[in-house]
Amino acid sequence: MDIFIAPVVFSNRELFDTLIKNLESVFHKPIKQLTLDIDIHKLYSVDRRQYYSTGFLEQAIEQTSYINGKVLMITDLDIYVPVLTFLFGEAQLDGKHSVVSVCRLHEEFYSGTSDFNLLFERTVKEVLHEIGHNFGLIHCLDWDCVMHSSNSVEEVDIKGSEYCKKCRSILLPK
Repeated sequence: MDIFIAPVVFSNRELFDTLIKNLESVFHKPIKQLTLDIDIHKLYSVDRRQYYSTGFLEQAIEQTSYINGKVLMITDLDIYVPVLTFLFGEAQLDGKHSVVSVCRLHEEFYSGTSDFNLLFERTVKEVLHEIGHNFGLIHCLDWDCVMHSSNSVEEVDIKGSEYCKKCRSILLPK
């Protein structure tokens, strides 16, 4: 099954290109770039100063019925759902669409210091996590697994950067 990645208000070309190479290595297939017309103004909450993540998925669904594969959107925008303060990402479980925000994955969001390698590591973890959900994986109890749930950037840093043996056997069967 093909995997498509769509930048939506995303400015870091180096991160984007490096991420594609990493995903191609993990999934052993080319990752295709996709352009989506997401109306972010409809998703913006003035009160929260954030963007409604489920709205990204809803708009993508309307535009990608012709695609046979998974569609990952990546954005610089800070995203939320009403019951949480923020999200790193959201995905349709065993579905087609997901979105990952790098806004709170930047080290400068916390310390003011820029660190590309740390941003890349965090982004890969969250992208693999959301794509894992698209392929039907649920949260894993193994802290070494990328499917472990992360509610803070510290938890993103602590968890592993790969799928555990159990999750990998479901996701990438031989």
